[in-house]
Amino acid sequence: MKKIFTYILILLIVVALIGCQQEAEEIETRTVIDCLGRSVEVPLEINKVGAIYAISGHTSVLLGEGEKIVSVTSGLKRDLLLTQMVPSILDATEPKNGGSINIEELLKDKPDVIFINTDIALNERETDKLDKFHIPYLAITFDSIEEQQYMVKMIGEVYHQEQKAQLYIDYYNEMVNKIENRTQGIDEKITVFHSINEATRTDPKGSMSEEWFTIAGFDLVSTQGDLKFVSNDYYASLEQILAWDPEVIFVNENGVDDYILKDSKWQSLKAVNTNQVYMLPVGITRWGHPNSLEIPLVMLYTSKMMYPDLFEDMDLENEMKYFYKTFFDLDVTDEMIKEILDGDGMRIRKDDRE
Repeated sequence: MKKIFTYILILLIVVALIGCQQEAEEIETRTVIDCLGRSVEVPLEINKVGAIYAISGHTSVLLGEGEKIVSVTSGLKRDLLLTQMVPSILDATEPKNGGSINIEELLKDKPDVIFINTDIALNERETDKLDKFHIPYLAITFDSIEEQQYMVKMIGEVYHQEQKAQLYIDYYNEMVNKIENRTQGIDEKITVFHSINEATRTDPKGSMSEEWFTIAGFDLVSTQGDLKFVSNDYYASLEQILAWDPEVIFVNENGVDDYILKDSKWQSLKAVNTNQVYMLPVGITRWGHPNSLEIPLVMLYTSKMMYPDLFEDMDLENEMKYFYKTFFDLDVTDEMIKEILDGDGMRIRKDDRE
């Protein structure tokens, strides 16, 4: 009897030791510095991710990790090309409502880490919920190409996809150099107004959009005046836009181009009179949108459109095929290229979601 008791005790000790070892392995972490400079301990093994800020979902797909996404913000489900590539995104939960996270909904997904924007990260009431349940979160914010590239690098570290992240960053910088070398000698830059989602919503001075438009050879007129700041977005008044009288208007939301061209209040604009109001392409993301991963392509697209003599030797369609194959393992056909460049119907409108 004593011998049996001893065997049982030894067995229990072995089981306990194995359990402790497994527990230690489960909490093994690495330190990642997020976009706010916070040192965050994230699990070494990442199986489930909350992409609560849309650009983190796009970047996860860029890095070949899209199928690990279990929680999203609603906008991610509206990008048709993205969801065709990773259909499981459509089944992901949406635990964020406005500026608040539904912690009960998020806990059901059991994410190993989540990516959030600064609205959440700087809201103590929201971060207290995440800290209470020990959910590691990484904040995303950027206002320059360099900062955007750091965001890609940071997410690459989380997934152990540093090489893929660096490949994208290297390509990005090569495209910047190619375009800047051709546009820096332009004496009179074409003036541009950029409509983001809504006709009068636009880019402030010091934004990443100002940076890439400048590289592409344009003068972004919205950086010249005081904009109205509403719910973290910037708006110009119609009176300001009329005074700036841009030569070209680029929009990135379906229907906004038609509205500007047809509405009587906009008819005195030079861009309207010359019919130079253009919908930007839509691929994985909306080209030119402040959170777009396709900034390297939109710089070439806009520069080649407005300064064709400087870019005769650069083939946009070939560049698109290389970009999507290299970074998304996606073979785009000539028909797909037309659909991306047209942009219409490539992103579901908010009002059209069921």
